[in-house]
Amino acid sequence: MDNISTLILAGALFIIMLGMGLSLKSEDFKRIALYPKGIFVGLTNQLVLLPIVGLLIAVFLNLAPEIAIGIMILSACPGGPTSNLISHLAKGDLALSVTLTALSSLITILTIPFIVNFSLEYFLGAGQIIELNVLQTIAQIFVIVVIPIGIGMLIRKYKATFALKMAKPVRIASGILLALIIVALVVKERANFVSYFEQAGLATLLLNLVTMGLGFISAKAFKLRRQSAVSIAIESGIQNGTLAITIAVLLLQNTTYAIAPAVYSLLMFITGFGVIYLSTKSEKNSKESAA
Repeated sequence: MDNISTLILAGALFIIMLGMGLSLKSEDFKRIALYPKGIFVGLTNQLVLLPIVGLLIAVFLNLAPEIAIGIMILSACPGGPTSNLISHLAKGDLALSVTLTALSSLITILTIPFIVNFSLEYFLGAGQIIELNVLQTIAQIFVIVVIPIGIGMLIRKYKATFALKMAKPVRIASGILLALIIVALVVKERANFVSYFEQAGLATLLLNLVTMGLGFISAKAFKLRRQSAVSIAIESGIQNGTLAITIAVLLLQNTTYAIAPAVYSLLMFITGFGVIYLSTKSEKNSKESAA
């Protein structure tokens, strides 16, 4: 990827994370005490089950190493602002969704380097491994994730009216930039993209659907209410594709690792709209039955 594309990618992630910060308040982190069961179930799905499912899919489908590594990078990433938007539209528990996104974004700063290093060694082999410097990677992810979120939260705290006005334009700008990133990747890899979609399409779709299903089932198993189960399902299955692309391109300097996250970023909107439709329909039926 050339310097201009790299700058666009870095700028897109900054804007997306800044937008997340604009929607957060310090009270969001205090919700841990209010939603201990929901937080525990959600984080267990995101931090433990998601990487395991990603690994099983990569091994079971016998994916090419670059696609498998892309799947593992995805499974190491937290939820993103898109998951909060989908939770809101699906009439889930938005407070729980925002809290899970915020916490997983902070915790995965520590877990991403280890999961990515493991996947590099597992799928490339000791002779080809490109090992990430763990401390350096943690510092880099801190800069591209925590700092813009922190700036957004400060703006929300001291300029609340401005932050609320900017929330929608920032979301729109994030979507446009994400689209540009995906188009750039498709253009750069156009000779191979159909092949990559054939390889990564099923894997990314399975990662998305299986983790959402596990999220919903586990939430219901812990007897959480429907709104909480919907949000946990979405947080478990809708990952921050932009961060995954950034890790592949900026930290690992390999655009082929970004193919799976790019394909995933397209598919998750389709499944996301499916969840919105099913969830709103279910809620409507429940209200009609109660009436």
